[in-house]
Amino acid sequence: MDIDELKSVARAIVAKQKGILAADESNPTIKKRFDSVGVESTEENRRQYRELLFTTPGIERYISGVILFDETLRQSSSNGIPFAKLLSNRGIIPGIKVDKGSKALALYPRDKITEGLDGLRDRLTEYKQLGAKFAKWRGVIDIDEHDVPSPYAIRANAHALARYAALCQEVGLVPIVEPEVLMDGAHKIDRCEVVTSQVLEQVFVELDAHRVAFEGMLLKPNMVIAGKKCPHQADTQQVAEATVRCLTRYVPAAVPGIVFLSGGQGPEEATDHLNAMNTMGAHPWELSFSYGRALQEPVLAAWKGQKTNIAAAQQAFLKRCRLNGLAREGAYSRVMETAEAAAL
Repeated sequence: MDIDELKSVARAIVAKQKGILAADESNPTIKKRFDSVGVESTEENRRQYRELLFTTPGIERYISGVILFDETLRQSSSNGIPFAKLLSNRGIIPGIKVDKGSKALALYPRDKITEGLDGLRDRLTEYKQLGAKFAKWRGVIDIDEHDVPSPYAIRANAHALARYAALCQEVGLVPIVEPEVLMDGAHKIDRCEVVTSQVLEQVFVELDAHRVAFEGMLLKPNMVIAGKKCPHQADTQQVAEATVRCLTRYVPAAVPGIVFLSGGQGPEEATDHLNAMNTMGAHPWELSFSYGRALQEPVLAAWKGQKTNIAAAQQAFLKRCRLNGLAREGAYSRVMETAEAAAL
């Protein structure tokens, strides 16, 4: 493990005004996204869509890294350049999703556990050879208003995240550790803060026990937010304050950056929350983004699988990248969504 190299890559990913594009949707997930705009999910359509994203002019100003799916890491652009090389040539760091998805936790049917540790060391070695510089593993934490998640489910997912992270650093990949407390359900923001606190506390206990170097990793957590079905939704400032409070208590200052998932938030909402946190003053870590749907939703709506729409789709993508880059500095405003200030 070259800790200096890990630290260098981790810091580059959370460089000022920059964040991550999560383009690592599994085939079933991207099929749902394509279905919503009437596009058939074939391998070639998926390749063309990812190429649209990766070749958008100007995104390197705001996108530091891209998380790829296994299929995508092995694909190339229409003129034969492997996607990992295409991104690297633009100064964008390629990464790879390595978990195998979540399943019901045995004997805990209301909880989930993420699978994929078997054979992971060999897969990580191959991914590094294919050009990846970092990896991502998502632990899914279901939540209700009372007894989900169980303490055991939190421990089991934290342990898996730590085993994954240690294997990454062993082969020289920066691990992005993603414990996601889901925003499904009707729970209030206070309940989300309690569970997120429990999860983060356990995750860092396990990471420390596995000798993971905090300086050579990134954390990808949920924001502290009410469930989508909760009748009372906290305002932007409440979300920002609860999230920062939770992170300050449980995330060591040695971690160079926190790259939030959007978790089902709308594009504007996710940008607004990130902006609010970055207006609160200096934090011990960079507060950035690792958004999938919140960056891509307007792109898919503009593209709809038509070559004639590529320019418009890329314009929509660049706009979202730029606005999130501004949110990294606390310089975003909702008026930019429609005002001339958002002109590219």
